[in-house]
Amino acid sequence: MLIKWVVAALHLLAFGFALAAVLARGRALRRLRTDDPRSFRDVFVVDNIWGVSAGLLLITGAFRAFGGLEKGSFYYLHQPLFHLKMTAFIAILALEIVPMFALIKWRIAFKRNQPIDTSRSRRFARISHMEAALMVIIVIAATGMARGILLS
Repeated sequence: MLIKWVVAALHLLAFGFALAAVLARGRALRRLRTDDPRSFRDVFVVDNIWGVSAGLLLITGAFRAFGGLEKGSFYYLHQPLFHLKMTAFIAILALEIVPMFALIKWRIAFKRNQPIDTSRSRRFARISHMEAALMVIIVIAATGMARGILLS
């Protein structure tokens, strides 16, 4: 019982941190100035928080759905709102691929004091905000699932 509570609490906290971090990353990317190293650090810090919280969401979510802690995998696999959640989650993963690799390259260049091509920073900011919207969809679907709502 305690483990269910702890994992559920970590999962919900991760949502809060992830949403705040991905929105903050979008704002930081919009404010990015190539002549200000602090603006890069701002992007990197919130991107790290976004990455850690997204990883925690993935681990705790998988454990809750398929680790025997909650309603069981049969319920989740036959719940349309779960499919909506997973579709939104996969969309987030797909959207995140390009910014993730670009930001890894930015970090390497930043540490080496090399020039960084920030021409896509606005696009990455838009992607961050799209990901935030998808996270809201996930939360809405999750609350429907928690109440046993079945869509047909």
